[in-house]
Amino acid sequence: MGTQRQQWSPWPLAGRESQLQEITTAWADRHCCGVVICGPAGVGKSRLAEECLARAVRDGWKGRRATATAAAAAVPLGAIAHLIPPGVDLSDPVKAFATVATALAGPGRNRRWALWVDDLHLLDATSAVLLRQLIDAGVVRLIATVRTGEPLGETIGALIGGGAVYRVDLNPFDRQETETVLRAALQGPVGRRALHDLYTASGGNVLYLRELVQGALQSGALVSDGEIWELTEGRPTGTPKLTELIRTRLAAAGSAARPVLELLAFTEALPLADAAAQPEALEALEQTELIRIVTDRRRTMLRLAHPLYGEELRNTIPALRRQKLLLEQVDRTQAHGARRRDDALRIATWQLAATGTADPALLLRAATLARHARDYPQALALLRTIPEEHYTAATRLILAEVLFQLGHWDRADTLLAEVERGATDERERIAAILGRTRNMVWGNFPPGQALAANQDAQANAASATERHILRSAEGFIRIMASQPREGLTLLEDLEADISMAPDDGAWLRGAFSKTTALAMLGHTHAAITWAEHAYAANMHVDEGALVSHAAVQRIPLILALSENGSLTEATRIGECADTATSRISPLAAIWLALLTARAHWLAGHPARARYWYANAAARARAIDHKMALRPSFSGLAACAAVLGDQHAAETALTEYDRSPRLAMGFQPPGEESLGQAWLYAARGHLEQARSVLIQAAKAAQATNCVTSEALLLTDAARLGAAADVQDRLAELATKCDGTLAPSRAHLAAALAANNPERLQTAAAELETIGADLLAAEAATHAAAAWQRAGQTRKAAAATQHAQSCAARCQGARTPLLITAHTAAALTNREKEVALLAADGTASKDIAAILHLSVRTVDNHLQHAYAKLGVATRRELADTLGTPTTHPRDPTAAAP
Repeated sequence: MGTQRQQWSPWPLAGRESQLQEITTAWADRHCCGVVICGPAGVGKSRLAEECLARAVRDGWKGRRATATAAAAAVPLGAIAHLIPPGVDLSDPVKAFATVATALAGPGRNRRWALWVDDLHLLDATSAVLLRQLIDAGVVRLIATVRTGEPLGETIGALIGGGAVYRVDLNPFDRQETETVLRAALQGPVGRRALHDLYTASGGNVLYLRELVQGALQSGALVSDGEIWELTEGRPTGTPKLTELIRTRLAAAGSAARPVLELLAFTEALPLADAAAQPEALEALEQTELIRIVTDRRRTMLRLAHPLYGEELRNTIPALRRQKLLLEQVDRTQAHGARRRDDALRIATWQLAATGTADPALLLRAATLARHARDYPQALALLRTIPEEHYTAATRLILAEVLFQLGHWDRADTLLAEVERGATDERERIAAILGRTRNMVWGNFPPGQALAANQDAQANAASATERHILRSAEGFIRIMASQPREGLTLLEDLEADISMAPDDGAWLRGAFSKTTALAMLGHTHAAITWAEHAYAANMHVDEGALVSHAAVQRIPLILALSENGSLTEATRIGECADTATSRISPLAAIWLALLTARAHWLAGHPARARYWYANAAARARAIDHKMALRPSFSGLAACAAVLGDQHAAETALTEYDRSPRLAMGFQPPGEESLGQAWLYAARGHLEQARSVLIQAAKAAQATNCVTSEALLLTDAARLGAAADVQDRLAELATKCDGTLAPSRAHLAAALAANNPERLQTAAAELETIGADLLAAEAATHAAAAWQRAGQTRKAAAATQHAQSCAARCQGARTPLLITAHTAAALTNREKEVALLAADGTASKDIAAILHLSVRTVDNHLQHAYAKLGVATRRELADTLGTPTTHPRDPTAAAP
């Protein structure tokens, strides 16, 4: 999947479509004479006003524009002088204003003007009075912009008051609005990391966002892999225009306030007492929206109003000035006692920025705080400045943890091996061994290496406590190697609570893997309980504990909720957890994305699942996390195939084949075959698809991965093997908690029996748990069965139910949806032949695929043509709703 660039395609309305609709609705009210658009700088006020003016012109108004400025305000009517007809005597305002209104209205008083006034708050009083009269006369429709916080004055207030002028308040984009507008502008989805970085850097400011994206596109930092747009490395940089915009904003600060801005550029937050500025200067900074004043516990703090201000200031402050500012702030903070928990981190960071060095003990303390806050890049930068002679086992363990989280697994293994060899006590040795085996499980190490290292350590364990911890770690390793039953046995004596455990990290890892195993084995109720318990415990561990972010415990919870039949809750938790961790833990973000994608796939939302699989793939490539590549690309292929995008499915499967096979992770043997199976199905090769799925289900069964086996057998049932798999699905349903497994079994049994009543019951069950695509398929098949039975009223009701469910399936196209109703009169063999022919497959190739003679294929195809009332393969494709992938195939016109 190669990268590609695209020129910036500006959004049509800067994401303000809903506000434009509000204004259009207000204008439909004959009492509304205009609109005033209010908001801070850079939120798209002018762009929305421009669209309002264009809309008014299309409606027959004559458009004009005026810009109010402080200079124009010094002259009465200065801003709108160009609207006043020549020769009007302004010495008598009452008469003159009436003359202006008559002249603007034109002959017959049938001309209307739409006037856009930028920065209305700067308009002079005389102009405001004239505009008010023109509005009252019905000659002018006012479109105005006002910057939030600016004083309006009595005349401006009268101009837009009274309810005749509709007010719209614009705020900076939130994260979801930013995602929407980026997708529209880039004509494709944006990755979670890119979204986070662009939203954080822009602060939701529309103007800044545009320039950041433009700069990232020009530099090649923002690229598409064919599925999503992602940033390569580092923070996005903007354009020269963005630099000028920010410099202009910063120039609004007077010389007295400039030192405050410079200090904030390096400290990010500053106690009000440390500002050392006159109150008038701070008030001016706040009024011009250059700083924000916030309350942090019992302190009043100053912050820059936008992160880009700090970047620009840091680029312009000389080195000696920077050193002086930072060291003075260090002295002030230490003089206050440096009592706050994060003061050590702040002081160490300031000292490094000022002098390039700091006290090693302070650096270690600061790095510990940064690691606990999951700011791994900062923790790594701090640790790397500690001189080698000051390194201890504790330092190396922290550094190894940071390297692990950032995907530098080889370097982490080297450090942990050093600690293990030089361990002076049991605690150090256990920490090193646990760190190494976890690193081997998730890193790109050969399968089996982690288990061998753990077993070797167990053989040399010096105490019962050490053996207990290592036994728990072995359970984790086996579960991650798709051996849930064996791993769960090893975790039988895992403490019920973290407070009873000898090691917090070992307990959290054990709870994480226990949840995973329980979910794989279908014991979803217990899995959910353990996941919630582990998450709560993870939230309250000591800052010195080398454990992952608590959101990691959400990964197996998503798996458990999905298999329990709580699909809506699973996808909600996955998306919320990703938002919280998108820049905290790259490794966790990959698996959160994968499990969220899987939950969307089970819910029958292939477009959303495709997006999350693409995010997982992009993130895995970014840190070379090979374990996640195959499940990511397989999921991508399955989603693309179901959406009818066979080219994308083929591309994803090519990447899948290139990726190494590592027997670790959350996707057990079998589920990786979904991509190939569904591409076969999309091409009409249903027999091959069923064969792939059934073989994959056997692989899942061999590892006791009950829920994966059920998933694969259900898909085989959907593709025509219901009679073959219904008994096994019924057996699996007895082994699983929740509602998903029984609903799957009921669907397979209903398909096998072709019983419309049972199909409708299954559809209702599946819709209740959020499995929309399965519900749509069941209802569609029920409608076809009712139609064949002559029960047209019941068929219509089932069709309506199917359409309601299918509307939530984001354009999914599966054989059951395509053929169950439109090809209701076809036999199963005729359906298979028809689907292959509709895909453009030649008759001789169909014969080879289905092990039939060419004549038999042609006979089946002719029967299908007759029953469906078509004469060509193209018509057949249109009738079945399938894309013709080989339009130039010479056999397309006839069998």
